[in-house]
Amino acid sequence: MSDAASAILGATAPDLLHYFERRDRNDAADLLAETLVVAWRRVDDLPEDVVQARMWLFGIARMVLLGHARDQARRSRLADRLRDLPEPAANDADQALDVRAAIAKLPEADAELVRLVHWDGLTLAEAATVVGINASTARGRYQRARTALAVSLAHSVGPRTVHELPKPGR
Repeated sequence: MSDAASAILGATAPDLLHYFERRDRNDAADLLAETLVVAWRRVDDLPEDVVQARMWLFGIARMVLLGHARDQARRSRLADRLRDLPEPAANDADQALDVRAAIAKLPEADAELVRLVHWDGLTLAEAATVVGINASTARGRYQRARTALAVSLAHSVGPRTVHELPKPGR
């Protein structure tokens, strides 16, 4: 990073910290750190004019703050959903253990796809992105995993499809 870029970042950081403190006192330091990381990664886009560079940094700070607010809202909605979940019946708990054991027998790549889709609620395409494979590869692995799970679980929970299986408790 150039000396000029370092100087602009250093001079603007206290103002950015105040910007965050006025909006979210608890997470201000973390938000500033995230803003500086983004700016550092995009330092080639930093305008040469000091005033424009300052506005560019505040723009990044605003986007970081908006992302933070979305993340907090998402966490809050998830916590609300978790509080509203019914307690599993004893039979469901037994079946959940069977499901966990059957998933543990799968190759790790297949097991992770199943977990992401069924436990974390991702689509197969989203799960493929998370594990870093293309969607067609994920479809093949997922189908192979479903077949293996159906065979493995046929003895313990009876004939059911993977979509009908209980979601294990955490």
